[in-house]
Amino acid sequence: IRSSFAKSSDTAGPAHTALPCALTSFSPLSPDEISRLVTAGRPTTCPLDPIPSSLLQTISGDLLPYLTSLINSSLTAGYVPSVFKRARVAPLLKKPTLDPSDVNNYRPVSLLSFLSKTLERAVLGQLSCYLSQNDLLDPNQSGFKTGHSTETALLCVTEALRTAKANSLSSALILLDPSAAFDTVNHQILLSTLSELGISGAAHAWIASYLTGRSYQVAWREAVSAPRALTTGVPQGSVLGPLLFSLYTKSLGSVISSHGLSYHCYADDTQLIFSFPPSDNQVANRISACLADISVWMTDHHLKLNLGKTELLFLPGKDCPFHDLAITVDNSLVSSSQSAKNLGVILDNTLSFSTNIKAVTRSCRFMLYNIRRVRPCLTQEAAQVLIQALVISRLDYCNS
Repeated sequence: IRSSFAKSSDTAGPAHTALPCALTSFSPLSPDEISRLVTAGRPTTCPLDPIPSSLLQTISGDLLPYLTSLINSSLTAGYVPSVFKRARVAPLLKKPTLDPSDVNNYRPVSLLSFLSKTLERAVLGQLSCYLSQNDLLDPNQSGFKTGHSTETALLCVTEALRTAKANSLSSALILLDPSAAFDTVNHQILLSTLSELGISGAAHAWIASYLTGRSYQVAWREAVSAPRALTTGVPQGSVLGPLLFSLYTKSLGSVISSHGLSYHCYADDTQLIFSFPPSDNQVANRISACLADISVWMTDHHLKLNLGKTELLFLPGKDCPFHDLAITVDNSLVSSSQSAKNLGVILDNTLSFSTNIKAVTRSCRFMLYNIRRVRPCLTQEAAQVLIQALVISRLDYCNS
C-alpha cells in the first residue's frame, strides 16, 4: 500500500482563518483534520475501493502523511483525480410495492469510493461554512442542512397552514416534485450560479473538475455495464451533490415569491403555500400563473415537473363559499383532494391528521403481527431490534 503513494512530508497545512466574502480557494487541512475526516466517515462498502474502508480507517495512522498530501494537493490545485470520479450505480426500487420490471420505479444511487467521499467532506466543510457565514443558503430549504430534516420542513408548512386557519383564511398547499432532478442538473448553469455566489479561482476550478469527466457503471445482479460518460447531473449518494443541487435551485424561490406565494423545500420536494381571504375569487388564476412561471424556470434549468406527483390540498377557511379548487399545471388540470402525502406524512384538509394516524397504526399493527409470527425463532435482543426498526421508528417519525 505504501508503494502506491508518493512520498510526502508531515508538514501541517496553515490554520483556518475567517472566510472572506469571496471563496477563491480551499484551505489545506492539517494531518489531524484529515485523520478526523477519515475515521469519522461511515465505513461503506463500495466495489471501487481497493481495500475495505474499515481496514483503511484502521491503518489510517500509518497512511496519514500520504492521505494528507493527496487531499491537500487536490484542494490547492483545484483538481479532482479521475479515479475519484468513477461511480458504480446500484438501482434501488423506490418502494417495495412498485413494479420491479419498470425501470422508472428505480432510483439510481451512486456508490463512490471511500477516499473520494473523504475528499468531498473536506470541501463540504469549507463550502458550507462560507455559505452560512455569508447568508447565501436558502432559508426555506430544510434538506442537507445541519439541524434540519423532513420534520422541520413539515413543521414549517403545518404551522403556516394553522396560522392561516386561525386567522379565518383559506389555504392551498401545492406539492411539486421534479422528475430525475439530480440527474439533469446542467453543469454550466450550476457553475455560473456558483460564480454569482462569489466562488471563484481554485475553489471554482475544483468544483468544475469535480463535475466534469465523471463516468459510471451500472451493476445489476452479477453483471456490470461498460463505463459511460456522465455529462449532466450531480451524483445521488455523493457528499457534495445535495448541497450543489440546493444551490442550483436557489433562484426558484424568487420566482415563487414574486407571485405572493410562500414555499418550503426539502431537497427537490417543493411545497407551495397560498393563504387568502375566502372572498378572493382569483385564487386559481394566481396559482396557475405562478406554476406557469415555475414551469418556465424548470425548462430553463433543464428540469421537468412530474405531473403524476403534483398534488393540491385545499383547506377552506371559515365561511368560504367554495370547498374545492382546481389549478392548471403545464396544460393539465389538477383538482384538490381530501388528503395528500407530504414527506411521508398524510395531511388532510382539516389538519386533524386522522388519516395519517390510521395509516401509521395500520402499518405498525401489520409489523407487530409478522414479528409475533416469528417471535419463537428470535432472541430477545433480535426481537427488540425488529420492534425498534419496524414499529417504534414509524411511531417516532415526525412525532413533534
